[in-house]
Amino acid sequence: MSELTDPDASAPSGHDSTQGFRPTAVAAVPLADIGAAIGVAVPGASGSVQVTGISLNSRSVRPGDLYVALPGATRHGADFVSQAVDAGAVAVLTDDAGARLLALGHDMAVPVLLAHEPRSVVGRLSALIYQSRPDGAGAPALFGVTGTNGKTTTTYFINALLRALGKRTGLIGTIEILAGGEPIPSLLTTPESTDVHALLALMRERGLDAASMEVSSHAVSFHRVDAVVFDVAGFTNLTQDHLDLHGTMEEYFQTKARLFTPERARAAVVTIDDDWGRKLAATAEIPVTTLATAGTDGAGPADADGAADWTADWTVVRTAPRGLGSDFVLRHRGGAELRVHTGLPGGFNVANAALATVMVLAGGHEPAAVQAALDAADPFTVAVPGRMQLVSTAPAAVVDFAHNPDALARALEAVRSPEPGSRVIIVFGATGQRDQGKRPAMGAIAARLADTVIVSDDDPHDEDAAAIRADVLAGALAARDDEGLDCTVLEVFPRDAAILKAVELAGAGDTILVAGRGHEVWQEVKGVNLALDDRVELRNALTARGFTVLEDHRIES
Repeated sequence: MSELTDPDASAPSGHDSTQGFRPTAVAAVPLADIGAAIGVAVPGASGSVQVTGISLNSRSVRPGDLYVALPGATRHGADFVSQAVDAGAVAVLTDDAGARLLALGHDMAVPVLLAHEPRSVVGRLSALIYQSRPDGAGAPALFGVTGTNGKTTTTYFINALLRALGKRTGLIGTIEILAGGEPIPSLLTTPESTDVHALLALMRERGLDAASMEVSSHAVSFHRVDAVVFDVAGFTNLTQDHLDLHGTMEEYFQTKARLFTPERARAAVVTIDDDWGRKLAATAEIPVTTLATAGTDGAGPADADGAADWTADWTVVRTAPRGLGSDFVLRHRGGAELRVHTGLPGGFNVANAALATVMVLAGGHEPAAVQAALDAADPFTVAVPGRMQLVSTAPAAVVDFAHNPDALARALEAVRSPEPGSRVIIVFGATGQRDQGKRPAMGAIAARLADTVIVSDDDPHDEDAAAIRADVLAGALAARDDEGLDCTVLEVFPRDAAILKAVELAGAGDTILVAGRGHEVWQEVKGVNLALDDRVELRNALTARGFTVLEDHRIES
């Protein structure tokens, strides 16, 4: 079982995501050096013990590891020390509670180091052991993207643009991890710090030139990016999400802002379309390049009085539709322009593509080289799994990860067809054991922007699925009735039945949006992980109705 559980984890139990993360060669570090690095006493003569790895999970321990035993949601990592030692752990780092458990139940054959808050030192130790980004040594240029929405797509766009520039690239994010080899499925938006540093060392060992990484607020709160310094940190936006963890939007913002400090990044690109972005740009402690993407007329974001803010370093202008996507121009305040295209629908993907472009520029690439790569490779038409992923065109059937109010509104606006009589049918729900306040808000948004609203289950986790649906339905029905909206609201479960119902209701000219789960292939219900892929269910339902589905090519990444 997993010793560590937090609200950002959503994986089938028993799956070990750390296989393939580590470099092949690691220089041993004496335990005495490890103790000295974090100010922890090393017992007796054990300072000469040689450490070649570090792990937070007994199942992923390898010979030579330091096993870090931390408190989890239901069990303490100290309960698994025997398994870790049997697997080859040569030392243990734990807290007071862990030490008490070890004293009660274990005859320890390896030295035990005691720290008041061991999680807060794991990043430093991982960097020391793996030498992930040593001073004076060649290391991949590192791009980190944070914000509520758009992190995944922006990192894929950065990756694609860097590849178009001839770079060998890596990727760390929600969907998968790429380190110059086969893709590794990802379980967390940002992996644990032990894995992050091992991956960065692996990328350096394999000679990669650059890497892009999603950085969630959980990653900052739970120390997953400690001792990582990004060359460029990017900010997409901030809207309501994760208030179950942060409590208030201000606390949520302050957590994100911790990425934009000299300890964590050298430079930043901040999208200033909202007040949070402008606040971040004004308060960040590192050099900031600002980006305005709101609107299509070049006016940039508006201030509280509605006046345009012309201070952005780069502004999106002259946006025009092309196919499902958009052409636009990035204009520098000095007058220089770049022509950009994205094949993904929605104004938010214009924003994602613009941010990726400016981050690559901020990473030191010349505008002329970037323009040549944009023209030759069309990098922002890369398919991103479960992000506005098109399954069929008649009806238009789209799977997207939108799982908060702002993302849901943007997705619904993006898929609305201009053709007369075309309807939008949405299937969605809300995740259990998360911010409950957003559930009725999402229901209301769906009622306002869709013609048929089908409320179903997302990942209930340990919450009652019917109660979650009731919260979402209450918002949808209240908006429909109070605002006189002409929409149909249905409750259909389980989720595969809801997807089938949406297809049954759709005509060839309509649009089906299945939102909330995106690329996920497991649905967690009362501790049981059920196989469920919205894309597969949608393809099957469309095929059964005689509609043509698009070929399921492997997602380029």
